[in-house]
Amino acid sequence: MQKTLRFSICFLIALASHLVWADATSIKDLVPADTRVDMCHPAPESGANQYIVGYGSLMEQASRQRTVPDAGEAVPVRVQGFRRAWIARGSATGFSTTYLGVSEDGHSRMNAVLFSLPDEAAVAAMDRRENGYCRVRIGTTQIVALEPSPIPAGERWIYVNKPQNTAWPSRIYPIVQSYVDIFLSGCLEVERTFQLQDFARQCITTTQGWSSHWVNDRIYPRRPFIYQPNAGAIDALLKRELPTHFRRIRIE
Repeated sequence: MQKTLRFSICFLIALASHLVWADATSIKDLVPADTRVDMCHPAPESGANQYIVGYGSLMEQASRQRTVPDAGEAVPVRVQGFRRAWIARGSATGFSTTYLGVSEDGHSRMNAVLFSLPDEAAVAAMDRRENGYCRVRIGTTQIVALEPSPIPAGERWIYVNKPQNTAWPSRIYPIVQSYVDIFLSGCLEVERTFQLQDFARQCITTTQGWSSHWVNDRIYPRRPFIYQPNAGAIDALLKRELPTHFRRIRIE
């Protein structure tokens, strides 16, 4: 009887230890880090030219070059099959926001830019920046150039929202004007460089999810031109295209 009891106790202890180990460890943890395949950021094809579709903060040259200083010149494009919207929820740590993201949608199209990255290290740097998204290949037929040069050969990628990071703006995760400024400054930059009438307006009209959960977090919200030289043009665009939302932006 005592032997049976000791065996049962030992069995239960071993089973409990196994369950704790199984709860704390996944199969991925048993695989060496250098042999794992990152399905969200697939390895670029060796020797192929690498291009990124920028549709949010990557529209602005200064923003792109903060991550990859030698990123190639951006050219304006129209992208089919993706919907741009305010759906990318930021970090849950501290004060956060909702960023622009895209989801696959065969009926949607948007304007954007296409720019090159010099090497695989630059692709990895961009992946680290856009860690809330998955880098997805985009087909040649889904991109139309908005200026005379043809779409260059190579691999083309777009950062698509991870489902777990996807949500509309809210009081806790509002749209913030400082990010809107980067986005629309990039759109205005492209419009002026390539003389594309209404390009910046189309950035607004092909974006969904504009919300009353929107705060003006500019450094000097009543004199924004000191730090944001495009503030006047941006506000004029927003007031014209989104009059109701624009009136409801609150200073934070």
